[in-house]
Amino acid sequence: MAVYRFRISFEDYDEVIREIDIKSNQTFKDLHFFFHSIIGYDPEKSSSFYVSNDQWIKNEELAYLPTQKKIDREVALVENSKLSKFIDDPHQKFYYIYNFDKPFEFHVELIKILDNNTAIVYPTLFKAVGEAPRIVVPILGFSDEITGDEDDPNFVEDLDVAIADEEELEGLNTDTEGEQEEEEADEFMDEFSDTDGFDQEDLEKE
Repeated sequence: MAVYRFRISFEDYDEVIREIDIKSNQTFKDLHFFFHSIIGYDPEKSSSFYVSNDQWIKNEELAYLPTQKKIDREVALVENSKLSKFIDDPHQKFYYIYNFDKPFEFHVELIKILDNNTAIVYPTLFKAVGEAPRIVVPILGFSDEITGDEDDPNFVEDLDVAIADEEELEGLNTDTEGEQEEEEADEFMDEFSDTDGFDQEDLEKE
């Protein structure tokens, strides 16, 4: 049994690289889950590998958590797809999209074929270069940690914003009107008390 060494790099962060050794009879799901376990991403996101040529042109798709449309098209599933079945070239390439909602795209390239080492548990990390970019959490709960950039102009748009309902707005208007009436009454009494030659005795004589 052979062992494949894959180099996985971010398409937009080509300085970030992971090299993974994995047995030929393991599946693309094994590769998917192991890769995200070492970079710290949630693997439970809709994702796909695509068999590619040297120009990274996408061909056959291998899906994880596929949409209904893909299921209807009978797209192959990563859990049923052994790596060896899709290796036709000693430098076979796969285009890989993680999380179609907010995608990261990767290049996956076979760079070496090794003999199986029974002392090693596969898959295993062979080499790591660079730090994987953080993923912004779009919706915050009380226990969530903000990982985004507060200076980003789109940052506020990604958060839950509490909007006052009609009853709250009516209560706000009532409070404001009451404060205004109290201020007007105080002003009237101030003017009344400042009137020249007018006091309580004059009021009683009248």
